[in-house]
Amino acid sequence: MQVHKSIFALVALTVIFSCTRRNVSSTVGSTSQVESRIESILSQMTLAEKIGQMNQVSAGGDVNNYVDALRKGQIGSILNEVDPVKINEFQRLAVEESRLGIPLLVSRDVIHGFHTIFPIPLGLAATFDPALTEEGARVAAIEATAQGIRWTFSPMLDIARDPRWGRIAEGSGEDPYLDARMAEAMVHGYQGRTADSTSMAACIKHFVGYGAAEGGRDYNSTFLTERQLRNIYLPPFEAAVKAGAMTLMTSFNDNDGVPSTGNTFVVKDVLRDEWGFDGLVVTDWNSMGEMINHGFGVDRKDVAQKAVNAGVDMDMMTFGFVSHLEELVKSGAVKEKTIDNAVRNILRVKILLGLFENPYINVEAAKAVQYAPEHLASARKTVEESVILLKNDGILPLNGTPRILVTGPLANAPHDQLGTWAFDGEKSHTVTPLKTLQERFPGRVEYVPGLTFSREKRSGFADVVAAAKRADVVLVFLGEEAILSGEAHSLADLNLKGSQSELLAALKTAGKPIVATVIAGRPLTIERDLPNVDAMLYSFHPGTMGGPALANLIFGDVNPSGKAPITFLRTVGQAPLYYAHNMTGRPYNGETLLDDIPAEAGQTSLGNTSYYLDYGAYPLFPFGYGLSYTTFAYSCIGLDKDTYKADDTISISFTLSNTGAYDGTEVVQVYIRDLVGSITRPVKELKAFERINLKSGESRTLTIQIPVQELAFTGLDGIKKVEPGEFRLWVAGDSASGTPVSFTII
Repeated sequence: MQVHKSIFALVALTVIFSCTRRNVSSTVGSTSQVESRIESILSQMTLAEKIGQMNQVSAGGDVNNYVDALRKGQIGSILNEVDPVKINEFQRLAVEESRLGIPLLVSRDVIHGFHTIFPIPLGLAATFDPALTEEGARVAAIEATAQGIRWTFSPMLDIARDPRWGRIAEGSGEDPYLDARMAEAMVHGYQGRTADSTSMAACIKHFVGYGAAEGGRDYNSTFLTERQLRNIYLPPFEAAVKAGAMTLMTSFNDNDGVPSTGNTFVVKDVLRDEWGFDGLVVTDWNSMGEMINHGFGVDRKDVAQKAVNAGVDMDMMTFGFVSHLEELVKSGAVKEKTIDNAVRNILRVKILLGLFENPYINVEAAKAVQYAPEHLASARKTVEESVILLKNDGILPLNGTPRILVTGPLANAPHDQLGTWAFDGEKSHTVTPLKTLQERFPGRVEYVPGLTFSREKRSGFADVVAAAKRADVVLVFLGEEAILSGEAHSLADLNLKGSQSELLAALKTAGKPIVATVIAGRPLTIERDLPNVDAMLYSFHPGTMGGPALANLIFGDVNPSGKAPITFLRTVGQAPLYYAHNMTGRPYNGETLLDDIPAEAGQTSLGNTSYYLDYGAYPLFPFGYGLSYTTFAYSCIGLDKDTYKADDTISISFTLSNTGAYDGTEVVQVYIRDLVGSITRPVKELKAFERINLKSGESRTLTIQIPVQELAFTGLDGIKKVEPGEFRLWVAGDSASGTPVSFTII
């Protein structure tokens, strides 16, 4: 009998994920049973087999290319294979023809949906709805696991405050608190609250600081202090670890000269020792090998040694571990116990996912769950909550059955509507705005695209203007193609590309109401375009069901409730500009701007404060901003007491009123400022939010509670704690509104 059969004979465990750790439930299988099982497998492994588990390969293509390696136990994980027939064959080779029969961990970039594509993660964050975000991740897991994908490289938790960076599309924006709540939701959605065959291991990435790439240029260096890491960039990762994330990915960037994949401080000291993370740490694609390019190692052997000793468990596509670890162990440069710990972390994930008991999938059943009606409904609802109403001169919502001109390069762009990192999305299933409107208003829609893609340049738009004059209303869909955002797609100019702004200006001359919808992967600089439209909706690439959702919003079936998860700049020269900045010693007080400066003005006549002479100090739209078809009023804001201790909870009461003519949803946001600290503190920090539905004319008294410990930060002494002092608190609909109330912490 082969050895692997004895492994299968070990007690089967039903695994239940804890809300705070990835431990098994004591009622159906203890943590000690899992660890005992790991040790039993590990004790039977040769050094070469252990190292084989640490090797991940991109396996798209012919299975025959990997037969020998699988039989020898030299592959622990594959990525980029989605054909369930081929996946089953990969698993068969690993399970039935290798000495120990250890199943493969099959992975894929399932970023915002598998086949049913949801809004890009920046759009998910615009919902301010963790519960709905969790639902979307669950849909992605159900569809992906049905085809054999049990590990996704998501969610991305990189705080991003520079919209020039293309990967801003893949995260939750600029705020650590919002990012942390979305991180928890996606981890729970992918992995499931209770583990079963639909559980897909989440991979929190990129550890750490990648979103602060210098100049917004992807892969570039970062220069973050330890306090910046601990107060801004690490909290979302810690929240995801506490939520039970099973795996983590190191990042491409070097921070202060140390590449993440070889950074002992962040991977071993913080992640392993401080947070107690016992999950799998994988490199990003060849990020180990790229440490040679960084000048952090001389060759693959050198960087393999540095990565494994820093705490990395699995190598994605460098082949440094499988090529050199055995030699490094024999020389004493790497201890075998380091290899053992890495393999323990890999086996633990495979056991918790139930891969030993169920390595294969039902190929026919896999087809049935794709694009299920409930999945499409969830995707549509998510788009409806994610779209941000930036301007409305009273034209929206549209009523009746008007004659409609549909135009613009994103009106009927099924591929680009899916956005970045939608590898398995199929444009044949995308429902575009044009298709939706033609079905909703048969015979009332004229389509003149104007521009066939976002970068196209034209010298005139006589045909579009003529069509606009025949219409009652113009619906123009603008923005970015999918290829213009995402990894390696950074931009120095964030204006609408091609002749899109010229198209808007031409349409303005027709004298008809213009409703613009921008579909993009980042916040573009659209200030110059706003005067040419009567209303503007902003949709971060919405995915499969973008068309029906946008139509529902434009015609008032749904009231917009999305809020900006990132600051909208007036011009790219303001980048980076974010709401939670520190207070300068000379804050802006409304000083003279460029056009108002008299000739030969005195050198100090402008106030000598912190602002741009040409654009002032403020953005176009602040973090948290978003209009509705109704209006909301906040009143009677109060705290349960004036003074709190560090272990108290702040209870905030207020009245929220819907003062407009439509039912609507307001995202209530609570911001706090610590006036004086051992280090300079941000002018505001988001500490709570809640979506509140109110009927027209309805008022409701609400209470939000915030533990004082949420105000802790890492100060001058390097210790995270709540510092006593005076504080201000705002309850408002965005980060720039509201009247503060005061309290003290003793």
